[in-house]
Amino acid sequence: MNELTAKPPGRRRGRVLALIGGACALALATVAAVLPGTARAATQVCSNSTGRIGGAFYTMFVSGGSACITLNSATSYSATWSGIGDFVGGVGSNPGSTSANVSFSDSLSASGGTTLVSLYGWSTNPLVEYYVEDNYKPAGNAAGTFMGTMTSNGGTYNIYEHQQVNQPCITGNNCTFEQYLAIRTSPVSSGTITFSNFVSAWASHGMNLGTMNYQVLATEAFGGGSGSNSVTLGGGSSGNTVSVTNPGNQSGTVGTAQSVQIRATDSGGAALTYSATGLPAGLSINSSTGLISGTPTASGSSSVTVTARDSTGASGTTTFTDSIASSGGGGACQVTYTTQSQWAGGFVSQVVIKNTSSAAISNWTLKFTFPGDQHITSDFNGTASQSGEAATLTNASYNGALAAGASATVGFQGTWTNSDAVPTSFTLNGATCT
Repeated sequence: MNELTAKPPGRRRGRVLALIGGACALALATVAAVLPGTARAATQVCSNSTGRIGGAFYTMFVSGGSACITLNSATSYSATWSGIGDFVGGVGSNPGSTSANVSFSDSLSASGGTTLVSLYGWSTNPLVEYYVEDNYKPAGNAAGTFMGTMTSNGGTYNIYEHQQVNQPCITGNNCTFEQYLAIRTSPVSSGTITFSNFVSAWASHGMNLGTMNYQVLATEAFGGGSGSNSVTLGGGSSGNTVSVTNPGNQSGTVGTAQSVQIRATDSGGAALTYSATGLPAGLSINSSTGLISGTPTASGSSSVTVTARDSTGASGTTTFTDSIASSGGGGACQVTYTTQSQWAGGFVSQVVIKNTSSAAISNWTLKFTFPGDQHITSDFNGTASQSGEAATLTNASYNGALAAGASATVGFQGTWTNSDAVPTSFTLNGATCT
């Protein structure tokens, strides 16, 4: 991972607009004399505001210079800005969804400063501001720590985590929060953003979202530029969107029946067909109901991706981990956790995992809970993820196979504030380790 030392110009925030619950003064120059929540024709908004139009949520913020968005419908808006300090406006939903499947097209024209077209939103507990940047001029707003790359919807994205300190946010002023960024390496003016793919990619680096707040397809400009953009949401002939609910990570045991119900909704009410990749051996999915069931026949950790598709071609996906333990129960593993170095606010730890069972392991997932307030920031010889104090280590491509008696060594670096106490309880593929 690489820490960027320069912040992009004009990066502001947490935005005052996020604090508006209806108390902010509005300056609306309306094409039709109607309120945003009951609009039947285009409505122009030129000051800080949030509201609803045609059942959809919108947000608008401007600081320095001038900017307006024209809300044409629940799925269409246009924007203009000039000599801008910072501006962001967009249309979407409140609350948003981790399984949102957003299609869009835009016609961006901009000069000077930086302009982004992103799926943008917030979560609470933890407090996170996130961006999936599909279009931009001249470049995306890379900031913070480079966490790696991912692919989704035919594009490659760079992932960054960036901490903001003493900035306004959706819960108040002087907030400290994380920004999660996914920046497409080649910008596009139309496409689909399968948000669950980004949620999973962020989570694989310990970057977890909390309770979803608002989520919009936004145009943002900062740094003194001027320009215009027109955005239309929805794709295909019907504009349907499919949302798939993530069931969370699963666990089971070889020889014991397992079932997981996948739930999805279609915005047009169309019937859905389900498919899945990466299922553990012995499991299958019912294409009509979305029920995954069967009896696992082999231990290991699998990354399962489920797709729900309607008759118009609209689809949504979600990804989760299913860890299958051997049927031998506890005593199948031994874990040695060592704090290799420690300093005020930071540490490096090593974990040695030994397979003490009589059977080989093909892939492994180690789970434990930090007794302190540690937060993993990087890893080696494996992949680390974290939710609260609960941590998960999964094997790399080259050390997943452990013969009986064999060991694997992994490690990670992290931060702590009050306690760097050593965890004492571990499970490997669901089996309790000594």
